[in-house]
Amino acid sequence: MGRVALVTGGTRGIGGAISKDLKAAGYNVAATYHGNDEAAASFRDATGIAVFKWDVGSFDACQDGVARVSAELGPVEVLVNNAGITKDGMLHKMTADQWNAVIQTNLTSAFNMSRAVIGAMREAGYGRIVQVSSINGQKGQMGQTNYAAAKAGLIGFSKSLALETANKGITVNVVAPGYTETDMVAAVPQNVLDKIVAQIPVGRLGQVEEIAHAVRFLAGDDAGFITGATLTVNGGQYMA
Repeated sequence: MGRVALVTGGTRGIGGAISKDLKAAGYNVAATYHGNDEAAASFRDATGIAVFKWDVGSFDACQDGVARVSAELGPVEVLVNNAGITKDGMLHKMTADQWNAVIQTNLTSAFNMSRAVIGAMREAGYGRIVQVSSINGQKGQMGQTNYAAAKAGLIGFSKSLALETANKGITVNVVAPGYTETDMVAAVPQNVLDKIVAQIPVGRLGQVEEIAHAVRFLAGDDAGFITGATLTVNGGQYMA
């Protein structure tokens, strides 16, 4: 049996691709979701990947959820914090609910989930934590102060946790995707999307599989000398 990997928001889009890629690489994968029971069941049936429902924005739910995964599959050795939402708006119109929802789901969830697995990883002397950030967490984006703040926060969080855990055999890294073909990007008006693609040097959107491959690399044993790093996968649109 392969290492146990837990992917938050792991049944759709980039998260779904990460779950499938890790399973293909031999990991025993658990994918979390929060909203759509039917879609999660379809994903489970199509892939054979175990799915678990909880709100990653809730500390207690993450403690309980990780305990369930560990009881069914074994201790979590690889954690991919991928879950994320958008509630865009210019700051002068943004509500407190829009701000808090995005920070809770996109950033606080990384604390909740990492806190739930870090003790067992430290005891085992091994672990891999990978955050899925965003190009907009690196360069900023109009109308996304909440989203950009959360995604930038993941980078600082990861550098700090990497320092805390480096001597325990645990690495903590970030993958920062650029604009990728997902449902979230599909919701962008075509005229706006055309302008975005025009700014990408390789001349196209990314594919979810390309993001998944980057995550799989950082999750692997061969990446043991990489920690506190941010791997940008954005077609050259932003070079950090």
